[in-house]
Amino acid sequence: SRGTSGINILSTEVPLTFSLYQNYPNPFNPSTKIKFDIASSVGQTSNVKLTIYNALGKEVQSLINDKLSPGSYEVEFNGSNLPSGIFFYKLEAGDLTGVKRMIFLK
Repeated sequence: SRGTSGINILSTEVPLTFSLYQNYPNPFNPSTKIKFDIASSVGQTSNVKLTIYNALGKEVQSLINDKLSPGSYEVEFNGSNLPSGIFFYKLEAGDLTGVKRMIFLK
């Protein structure tokens, strides 16, 4: 298991821009949702990576490493196996990257 309860496609309407949104809820315990938009400029099926890092920049979990079509997506992340603290999530699609911060409170 990759530790996620799957990727939900929110809309197949193609977004105009690549966007990574703030997770909700934040702070979270034990799970949170991460939403992102993949625009058509990224390509029809570009490789998309969504990775969680700890405050030291060490990778703690890979949520997505897959080819995705343009659209709006949401992924649930469960941090119950992690210590409390600040984490970062990074979205990479084609040559575009977004990073946001999230807080896990036990």
